[in-house]
Amino acid sequence: MVANGYVLVIDDDVARATELADTISAAGYRTTVFTDVAAAFDFLSADSDIDVILCELDLESVSWGDARKALKELDLQIPAIVLSDTADVDKMMTALRLGASDFFVRPIEDWDALRKSIGRCVRQRVLRRELQEYRQRLELANIELRGTVKVLEQDQQAGRQVQLRMLPTSPMVLGEYVFSHTVIPSLYLSGDFTDYFTVGDRYVAFFMADVSGHGSSSAFTTVLLKNLFARKRSDYLRHNDDTILSPVAMLKHANNELLELAVGKHATMVVGLLDTADNTLRYSVAGHLPQPVLVSREGCRYLRGEGSAVGIMADVGYEEHLIDLPDSFMMALFSDGILEILPPRNLIEKEKYFLKVFEESAESPEDIVTRLGLNRVETAPDDIAALFISKRN
Repeated sequence: MVANGYVLVIDDDVARATELADTISAAGYRTTVFTDVAAAFDFLSADSDIDVILCELDLESVSWGDARKALKELDLQIPAIVLSDTADVDKMMTALRLGASDFFVRPIEDWDALRKSIGRCVRQRVLRRELQEYRQRLELANIELRGTVKVLEQDQQAGRQVQLRMLPTSPMVLGEYVFSHTVIPSLYLSGDFTDYFTVGDRYVAFFMADVSGHGSSSAFTTVLLKNLFARKRSDYLRHNDDTILSPVAMLKHANNELLELAVGKHATMVVGLLDTADNTLRYSVAGHLPQPVLVSREGCRYLRGEGSAVGIMADVGYEEHLIDLPDSFMMALFSDGILEILPPRNLIEKEKYFLKVFEESAESPEDIVTRLGLNRVETAPDDIAALFISKRN
């Protein structure tokens, strides 16, 4: 038979303590009797399996001030029911100050009330144990969670270093042309990425990609895109495959690779090919905002282009544009994270404001970065990437 609970009886009167213990045992409780208060205190501990303490208030040679201090230091959290031979108010107040859950006067006329009181104390003790166990499990879970988060942060930081090493040299100077970039992730890893590289002696290929979402999966997608452009550059140099010279062809390849990856990621992109011999630009836009900005002595303008983001649907068409570049210019490509930190509220006003920044301060990429406040951004609401291409003569 499983006991209803474990009751500790403390009373220096042996006969009285034994009688009380026998009565409680008959009600289905496991009991232990102590007639020595000091020994009882030594028996108790914070993790004791005692459910209720039945304690005689009128103990001989006991200072309840000292007893109260000892109980407080033990921090037992065990309910106590105090018994006394007299219904004295001062004694009852003493019992309450000691934290008694109930008070009974001898002779006990209502044993059913005492059993019910013990039952309530047992349930209270059980709830406290369950709460303590839950708190301990929660603390262990928190420790494990903190460890997991620390490992994830370390992984993210390592991934961040890898992603930074994937970025091209900044600045990269090729005669009169200068290429530079900046990337500000909203997390450790960024779904925004840019790259530029020479193709033979004449061309420079570049792209800006803004992958949907944030974090590791988006960053891995940027690795795939960089790998795609690196492969096609290698194919041009080794196998005379001129795919890398066609922005439209590169967008179609990127579209197919993201669809085959099947991870639910898509990306807006701008792909360009700079011909340094003719000073011309061939480019295509795949759903990317803001569109590239070209700044020259003639003013500032967006390089318009239409097309669906890559990785959404097959058989999508893209436009390819060919323009003659000014003798002196600066071109800037940004991911849409820049729109999040611009003051205007709606997209049309943001695009106007964005172009106005270039009109007012377009002496250098550093001026643009300062005017847009990118040099002061510590935590971006969205990933921000920027690519600058300049020509000075």
